[in-house]
Amino acid sequence: MAPSTSSALTLNINGEKHTLTVDHRTTLLDALRERLDLTGTKKGCDQGQCGACTVLMDGRRAVSCLQLAVAAEGREITTIEGVADGDRLHPVQQAFLDLDGLQCGYCTPGQICSALGVIEEHAAGWPSAATTDVRPEAGVPELTAEEIRERMSGNLCRCGAYVSIVQAVAEAARAEKESA
Repeated sequence: MAPSTSSALTLNINGEKHTLTVDHRTTLLDALRERLDLTGTKKGCDQGQCGACTVLMDGRRAVSCLQLAVAAEGREITTIEGVADGDRLHPVQQAFLDLDGLQCGYCTPGQICSALGVIEEHAAGWPSAATTDVRPEAGVPELTAEEIRERMSGNLCRCGAYVSIVQAVAEAARAEKESA
């Protein structure tokens, strides 16, 4: 008997469980887009280099084109479809709109998911490559434009809306800090 090349699995996406059978080689991105019709997550380079397919997996950023769907079972996955609260945009989404953090919009879902991860990582005190003082006693570094650019560097925007994207992430982080 030949070994099975597919598995039935349950993915927890945006708070809902989805059961499907996938070929073991199916990426999370393809399962989201082609099997579950969650097309907000975009397929860019399909090599993990552009960040267009960024989702949150257990609250951390993940490029879904490099994740196998079978490895995502049991994880909490958030796509762009799960970011807003009904008709009310998430503050990160609103900041992108208010500050023109997009042009064609193709990279925007990945940028927003990545921004959510960046804000969470920064608030938790995680240093980046741009953090100058990584000593524990230094505390949480200021979320400067340099910090945001470094932390968002895995997401490419071919339209070049970077200045506005950095402003949107800074504004959303500021608003979130004030509301906490």
